[in-house]
Amino acid sequence: MFILFTIIYLTVLDTFTVYDADGAIVRTFIISFVSLGMANLFKEVDRESIRFAWTKNSWIWIFPLIAVVFFSTLIGYAAPKYDPQWPDPVPFLKSAAEQAGGGEGGSSVRRVGYGEDDSRLGGSFVQDYTPVFQAAVKDEHYWRIETKDVYTGKGWERSAEPNYETQVNGYIALDTFSDNVKTEKHDTVVEFQGNTMIEKLVYPYGISQVEAGEATAFLLDQNSGEIRTRVNNVDRSLAEYSITYDMPSFAIDELRKASLEDPTAINDQYTQLPENLPARIGELAKEITSSDNNRYDRVRAIENYFGQNGFQYQTSDVPIPKENQDYVDQFLFESKAGYCDNYSTSMVVMLRTLDIPARWVKGFTSGEKIADNIGGTDESYDVYEVTNANAHSWVEAYFPGIGWVPFEPTQGFSNLTDFEINLENLEEQDDTLQAPEQEKPEKELKQEEEKDTAPAAENNTTMKLDINWGYVAIGIGIIMILAFLLYRKRYQLRAMMLSVKFRSKHDAKTYQEAYHYLLKLLSYSGLPRSSNQTLREYAKRIDSRYSSDEMGQLTDYYERMLYNNEINETETKKLTQLWKNLIKRIMA
Repeated sequence: MFILFTIIYLTVLDTFTVYDADGAIVRTFIISFVSLGMANLFKEVDRESIRFAWTKNSWIWIFPLIAVVFFSTLIGYAAPKYDPQWPDPVPFLKSAAEQAGGGEGGSSVRRVGYGEDDSRLGGSFVQDYTPVFQAAVKDEHYWRIETKDVYTGKGWERSAEPNYETQVNGYIALDTFSDNVKTEKHDTVVEFQGNTMIEKLVYPYGISQVEAGEATAFLLDQNSGEIRTRVNNVDRSLAEYSITYDMPSFAIDELRKASLEDPTAINDQYTQLPENLPARIGELAKEITSSDNNRYDRVRAIENYFGQNGFQYQTSDVPIPKENQDYVDQFLFESKAGYCDNYSTSMVVMLRTLDIPARWVKGFTSGEKIADNIGGTDESYDVYEVTNANAHSWVEAYFPGIGWVPFEPTQGFSNLTDFEINLENLEEQDDTLQAPEQEKPEKELKQEEEKDTAPAAENNTTMKLDINWGYVAIGIGIIMILAFLLYRKRYQLRAMMLSVKFRSKHDAKTYQEAYHYLLKLLSYSGLPRSSNQTLREYAKRIDSRYSSDEMGQLTDYYERMLYNNEINETETKKLTQLWKNLIKRIMA
C-alpha cells in the first residue's frame, strides 16, 4: 500500500507540477522491490523458524535479489514504450474549472490558451505548456490572429459580423501599415503540433503570401484581420504552411512627426467607449500624458505607466468585475494586479479616452528557441516552439500616414516589434526613446500563459517563490521513508525502551509491562494466544516453538508475582535477561 501511494504521489506531482518524475519512478521501483524481497525473506525465515547467520550468509540472498531487481529495471528502461495512451487530464480539469467557476466578482480559474470568447475578461488561470506550433524564423516577432474593437466594460466584442473575402493564389491583401514603413522580406514555415485545432492563420506582421496544400483557401476579414483556413470548402486547421512577409521597422522620429488628424472611419470605429465608463480613467490618462505634445510620446507614456506605479503581474486570485463594475477601472484603481488582458485592455481604453485610435490584438508571443542556426549560412533560421503558455494580447495604436503600430504594456514583456532611431537626431531625442528597444526579460518571464480570452504567462511578479520542487520532493520522500521505517520498527524500539527501563527498575509494575509487551509481540509475530488457552499452556507452546524454557520461567514468575504478590529483585534481574533473549528470538 505504501508503494502504491508513493507511485500515485509521484504521478500527481509529474502531471500537475513542473516536477519531472521519470527518475523518481525508477528509483521507487528499485527501492520498493528490494524492500519487498527483504520483507518476504524475513517472513519466510520467521515462519520456518530458520536459524540464519546474517553476517556470514547475507550475501547469499542480498546479491541475487539486487541483481534481479536491477536487471528487471534495465530491461524496462531500455525496452520500447508506447506513447501516452490517455489524454492529458490537465486541459480537461482546467476546462471543467472554467465552466464551474466564475461568479460575479469571483476569481474563477479559466482555460489556458487561445480562445474566441472575450466578452467577459478576468479571473485566474493555470499553466499549460502544451505545444501549439513550431516555426523556423530569422527574428522573433508577434504571431497575430485577430483584433477586436468594441469594449463593453466587461470585455471585447466585434463591431460587425465577419465579412470574409477569398484571397487569390495565397496572396493576402491585409495592410496594417503603409508603404512608407521600412520593411525586410522574410519567410517562415509554421508546423502545428499534436491535435491543435485553430482554423485560422497564425501570422507575423507584414504577411503577403501563404503557401499550403492544394485545395486550400484563405478567407480574410479585413475588420478583424482574421484569416480563416478552408480545405475543400470546409473550415479546417492546417498541419503546416509557409508564409512570406515583410517585417516592418518603425522609425521613431517619423512616429513623433505623425499627424493628429485621423480618417473619420478610423476615428469612429477605434475610439469607441461605453457610455458608463468611469470618468476617472480618462482623467488619469490626461494626467499621465499632460507633458507630451505628440501622439507617439503619449502612447509611450501610457505604456510606461504600468511599470512605474505599483502594478503587479499576477495570474492567481485575479478578480472578475462585479455586475456594476468596469473591468479597466477595477484594474487601474483597485486590484492593480493581473496579466496581459488587464494591461492591454487598460491601455487601449486609456488611449481612446485621449481620442487616439487603438485596438486590442490577440495571438502568441515568439515562444522558446529549441534550435538555432538551421542551415548554417547567412540565411539560417532559428526554430521556436510556441505553446499555450505563449498566448498573449497586446495593443495597436494608429498613426496617420504610418498605420497600426504594436505596443506592449504588460509587465515583464518586451515589444517584439522593431523600432529604429535616427542616429543623427539621437542627442535631440527625449529620454523616452530607449523604451521601444526594451531589453528582453528572461525568456518573456517564462512566457505568458493565457486563459480563455487571450491569456497570459507564467511569470508572476506579485510573489516570486524560488522553490526547488525537486528538493521538496526528495525531502518529502525521505520523511515518508523514515516514518515507514519507524512504523515497521516500532516493536524493536519499544523493546529497547523497556530494556533501558529494566536497568534501573526491577519492580512488579515494570515486569508486568514487559510481560504484556511480550504477549503483544508474540501475537504480532503470528503466535497469538487463544481465548481458551491458559498462560501456562501458551508458554509451553512458545517454548516448543523456540526450543527453550524461557517463556515458561517468565510466565511462572509472572503468575507468582500477580497472585501471590511475590517479588524477588534478584530473580527479577535474572528473568530480565531471559526476557531479552526471548525478544531477540522473536524479532530474529
